[in-house]
Amino acid sequence: MHDYSLDRLAQGLREGEFSSVELTRSYLDRISALDGQYNAFITVDEEAALAAAAEADQRLATGDATALTGIPIAHKDIFCTRSLRTSCGSRMLDNFVPPYDATLIQKLNQAGAVILGKTNMDEFAMGSSNENSYYGPVRNPWNTETVPGGSSGGSAAAVAAGLAPVATGTDTGGSIRQPAAFCGITGLKPTYGRVSRLGMVAYASSLDQAGPMARSAKDCAVMMNTIAGHDPADSTSAQEVVPDYCANLEQPLEGLRIGLPREYFGEGLQGDVAQVIDAALKELEKLGAKLQEVSLPHSALTIPAYYIIAPAEASTNLSRFDGVRYGHRCEDPADLHDLYTRTREEGFGAEVKRRILVGTYALSAGYYDAYYKKAQQARRLIRQDFLDCFEQVDLIAGPTTPGTAFALGAKTADPVAMYLEDVYTLAANLAGLPGLSMPAGLADGMPVGLQLLAPHFAEQRLLQTAHLFQQTTDWHQHRPAGIKAGGQS
Repeated sequence: MHDYSLDRLAQGLREGEFSSVELTRSYLDRISALDGQYNAFITVDEEAALAAAAEADQRLATGDATALTGIPIAHKDIFCTRSLRTSCGSRMLDNFVPPYDATLIQKLNQAGAVILGKTNMDEFAMGSSNENSYYGPVRNPWNTETVPGGSSGGSAAAVAAGLAPVATGTDTGGSIRQPAAFCGITGLKPTYGRVSRLGMVAYASSLDQAGPMARSAKDCAVMMNTIAGHDPADSTSAQEVVPDYCANLEQPLEGLRIGLPREYFGEGLQGDVAQVIDAALKELEKLGAKLQEVSLPHSALTIPAYYIIAPAEASTNLSRFDGVRYGHRCEDPADLHDLYTRTREEGFGAEVKRRILVGTYALSAGYYDAYYKKAQQARRLIRQDFLDCFEQVDLIAGPTTPGTAFALGAKTADPVAMYLEDVYTLAANLAGLPGLSMPAGLADGMPVGLQLLAPHFAEQRLLQTAHLFQQTTDWHQHRPAGIKAGGQS
């Protein structure tokens, strides 16, 4: 069962081949037995999961079921879950139990999905390796001496290791797509506003977006059918009509125009990764796609613009964590100033402090125009590059990451080297575009991700292209050594 697609799991539940309680129990047992190797989960609530599975079985028995009824799901520990700890990978929220569910959680619960637990992540989603968690680093199931990517590394590792069939993640600068690439799974970052952000603890409010992480594009499409849509309680939620993301998956790619940005295939791209990407692009050509070179001339501005805008928004969002209302509070503060400073000193990790300091500096009097305003102007140029490109092509393709998963600890002492891991993914967030990473092959035994980018609200086109690629290749079916079909390890 642990290697089944969502369709196959739903079929088994409908036909009584197994119950949701049995399915959930098998995943919980697998987490208990194997997660010590990966550290993918922060919190697992067996009692609540089995109770939800029993309710799902009742719905299945009466025919009141959706495509996700009875399906176990792992959630990134950034989504508020009522009565279940939401830590954001931080000591600051180690004791925080929300009084409400995020909209995404509500939708999945209403569909009858079963929450297995909350997955590990870089603290407040700040990181590219999942080494910034208060609960320790997540390890990549393909090689436990390497990182799984971040910040949704726990979700990616859980799916790759067969600890959950699907998971949720968030993407502020590549945090769904990069770990999906490193762990050999499929991850979709929807258009900004396509999935509600209500109840998702904010890092950078103009960049954050929730999305699905699964083995295949079709499984991501099933998830999108439930989680996408307007939320009147979220002012950033888009009012675009939600299509059936599963409807056109088999539509041929004949005539699809795919642009290859010359800026994504130059210096910095690992040679064996480039070979894998080239082979994948040839496969898309066989499926009828037309490849052509394009240019994104302001790509060099992506990293500096992002690392001004995101920290600036983070410094504002994280100002609410002060020891007064909820979360960590220092012991015996001498006065209000002592309460604030010691609470934040104790509660935040090094990377979070670094970004708060950078963001506060960029927003300070005398520096706002020189840094933050300039970064927003660069953002507008980056967005325009994509709009111009999509007048020529239907999709943009390239590598998700410059290399494969790197060793644990290899880049923790060099923040700039770590930030460069997101060089191909950041622009989609700055422009608000949807992006998808899918397994495209192996380089030295480690997964390589192919990234596809589309115009706003064209997730269907991404999923269709990825699905047809996965119908003619089997890279999405490859598993880490020791992770066998059927869930045995």
